[in-house]
Amino acid sequence: MTASSHAFQPDLEHAFSIEIALDPSMRVEPSPTGYSRVAVYIREGKIEGPLLRGRVLPMTGGDWAQLRPDGTIDFDARYMLELDDGSIVYMQNRGYRWASEEAMAKQARREEVPFGEYYMRVSPKFEVRTGPHDWLTRHVFVGVGEKIPAGNRIHYFVVR
Repeated sequence: MTASSHAFQPDLEHAFSIEIALDPSMRVEPSPTGYSRVAVYIREGKIEGPLLRGRVLPMTGGDWAQLRPDGTIDFDARYMLELDDGSIVYMQNRGYRWASEEAMAKQARREEVPFGEYYMRVSPKFEVRTGPHDWLTRHVFVGVGEKIPAGNRIHYFVVR
């Protein structure tokens, strides 16, 4: 697929990146549906960027992904953030990661895989109290993920 210009093509602005450390995964596999359930808890994380800074609160959530028969991981991650001003934010991330069997096996062993050898994209939603960060609840975001040995690093862009 190639990108093309369109009159209504949105602009993307880098808002922040989140790097999270993950505990080892637990699996229910295979289930009668043909899918496997993979659960992983988030140990900790940091948020850095031009529009948001803070940390991922330890042990406030995780990812309860489905591993599809075609090898695609279907994310359903939920966890809490604490911003530099003390604001608490609930975040839900949905998305996909897929690659060749070899690349997925390397990632499962927590080995480095070059970014161009896999697809990892997410779309988050946020809940936060009314105030300086409620703009998070009124915008669409897309995240481009990096699978790193200790967890994930996801770069979030606000759709303008």
